[in-house]
Amino acid sequence: MIDRSLEQGDSFIHRIDPRIRIVTALCLSMTAAQCTHPAVAAGFLSISVVLALIAKLKAGQVLIRLKPLLWFLLMMWLFLPLTFTEDIVYRYGWLTVSRAGVQLCTMISLKSIGILIIFTSLLATMPVATLGAGLHRLRVPDKLVFLLLMTYRYIAVIRQEYNRLIRAARFRGFRPGTNLHSYRTYAYLAGMLFVRASHRADRVFQAMRCRGFTGRFRSLDVYTADGIHIGFLVICGAAGISLLIAERLWLN
Repeated sequence: MIDRSLEQGDSFIHRIDPRIRIVTALCLSMTAAQCTHPAVAAGFLSISVVLALIAKLKAGQVLIRLKPLLWFLLMMWLFLPLTFTEDIVYRYGWLTVSRAGVQLCTMISLKSIGILIIFTSLLATMPVATLGAGLHRLRVPDKLVFLLLMTYRYIAVIRQEYNRLIRAARFRGFRPGTNLHSYRTYAYLAGMLFVRASHRADRVFQAMRCRGFTGRFRSLDVYTADGIHIGFLVICGAAGISLLIAERLWLN
């Protein structure tokens, strides 16, 4: 099941208009992606930590969402510094660690962790229906919003269907391995999963049409962008742009 624990909060960020949170997340992530100096990347990481504190997120909740990224970064740190051949800072036999590789790994780590924490603090703290309503009010096409909401809603359903097919195969003696029979069985399972998902989608769509669905989801939550919310957007945007300007003027 999808973890929705971050939605159950009562912080200042939880009460901000979803449009403001979406635009703030985009502004900060785009500016963070443009930086090229480790000090500036560390500044964006600091901003993301401040946002997590404002949202009253627990360290464990953030680390759980960072876990897949941290595994990827670990693999990158193990191999990327060894691929450069210039400006060697450490040598052990045929293994060489380059300064450029270490700097590149540092930049990627700081930027990726900062951007993920920004999205966790601003977007993961709102229900997906509220996110869809915010995207719709930002004039995102209705079909894209509808696709996002339906995909989120039925990920767990498709996973249950897949587990049911896997159990049925195991009851019939299937044991996965690196052989042609296993590959063929998984291909059959994938095909059957798509067929069942298509049939379920058709039934759900017909049921929704019978209940008056017109292609748009409605949210019962009411948000208003007052001066405090707009000020939050201006402060975050100014902080991100100021870091980029400082990098261009003094750090390069």
